[in-house]
Amino acid sequence: MSYTYTYPRPAVTVDCLIFTQVHGTWQLLLIQRDKPPFEGAWALPGGFVDIDEPLQKAAERELEEETGVRQTDLKQFHTFGQPGRDPRGRTISVVYYGFADTHGQNPNAGSDARNAKWFDLNNLPDLAFDHHQIIDMARKQIDL
Repeated sequence: MSYTYTYPRPAVTVDCLIFTQVHGTWQLLLIQRDKPPFEGAWALPGGFVDIDEPLQKAAERELEEETGVRQTDLKQFHTFGQPGRDPRGRTISVVYYGFADTHGQNPNAGSDARNAKWFDLNNLPDLAFDHHQIIDMARKQIDL
């Protein structure tokens, strides 16, 4: 018996807000996208959830694949699903956050990331998708 439905289904992604403090200044880990959409733009590390993958594991996997940073104490922050947030189609993103120790965790771009590096939270570049909105909400709710 088939359990499919006639209505379209959205894609599900995970994104990661990884913060650290350097000399009293909050930093955020970003990747530079290597593929469209937003090729060359900076974004939160993240990507699509595999069909048989728990959300938390997807966030940990995407973070490590794109930045080389291993972070297993991620906490679920918020779900973003505004229509039009992704030009590839209806996409819902579950966002996680964590705090990293930068000693021994230098980001190293991999997977579909061209570059990965820490940015001063008060001096971020233009970002892909709705990632500025995600960061703004996190700054208010996480009290950074």
